[in-house]
Amino acid sequence: MTDIRDTIVLPGEGGDVMSRPRASAAPRMASETITEPKALRVALIGVALGFLGLFVVLPLAIVLTGALKAGVSVYLASLKEPDALSAICLTLLVALITVPLNLVFGVAAAWAIAKFDFPGKGVVTTIVDLPFVVSPVIAGMVFMLMFGAQGWFGDWLADHDIRIAFAVPGIILATTFVTLPFVARELIPLMEEQGNEEEETAAVLGAGGWQTFYRVTLPNIKWGLLYGAILCNARAMGEFGAVSVISGHIRGVTNTLPLHVETLYNEYNSAAAFGAASLLTLLGLVTLVLKRIVETRLWQQGPAAGERATETRNRESGTGYQSPGTGS
Repeated sequence: MTDIRDTIVLPGEGGDVMSRPRASAAPRMASETITEPKALRVALIGVALGFLGLFVVLPLAIVLTGALKAGVSVYLASLKEPDALSAICLTLLVALITVPLNLVFGVAAAWAIAKFDFPGKGVVTTIVDLPFVVSPVIAGMVFMLMFGAQGWFGDWLADHDIRIAFAVPGIILATTFVTLPFVARELIPLMEEQGNEEEETAAVLGAGGWQTFYRVTLPNIKWGLLYGAILCNARAMGEFGAVSVISGHIRGVTNTLPLHVETLYNEYNSAAAFGAASLLTLLGLVTLVLKRIVETRLWQQGPAAGERATETRNRESGTGYQSPGTGS
């Protein structure tokens, strides 16, 4: 029997009323939800947890246990050695210089790309992503060819007694290059989504450029800015490839913390190497916690901002995966 709700009433011959079944607007849902077999789900979860345990948890546990294997006193003593203190101080110095430089560049680049149209805009956007696809070792080699003793500017730098290669300025240049995209790539989609309406309104009301930026733009981008700064800081402190080439591995002078770990390990001083490595491990764990907090704020601010945060993280890891519009 046809339900009256599934019929369309039409006028028939002689004023009679006819009816015909209404075409279904959508196919009826299946009575049962299709799911994978329980055994398959258990197997997939087991494989995922096994890989995480083998390639993430186990190495972290080895680093932490290796650092404390000889005792807490030996661990603390290895961190108080002059070379270790020099490496820690240099790493902090590089991060303190690199992160503000990238904040300034990131805000300026994102503002220009998101708020204005100009010839070559696509080229500029592509160049911002260049450090993601260029090997850090190649970046270090490029700076050596530019500022080394036999480089393009080597003679001029030697005549003016300026040292860039095998010195702190070279390390800062290399680190700034490899961390260049993090802040900009967080802010560009965020600013594009927000548009220019609020800034234009502030300008109409008489606000100046700095006042508009401080009171209107900055509050809207603060979480994206913080997320980019966290990623930039973590990469700056953990950078190895580019710094290894440009620094010269001068112990106590140009060795950052990752280079110090390599030096100690090559000398078979495993206790001190694990001790220094534990600092980088703890930095990574703190970074993960801060990233999670800021990611939550970004997803609350808007899906586009959250997607860009995930995309930037995947670009850093080299997966190239584009996140769907759901939070992680």
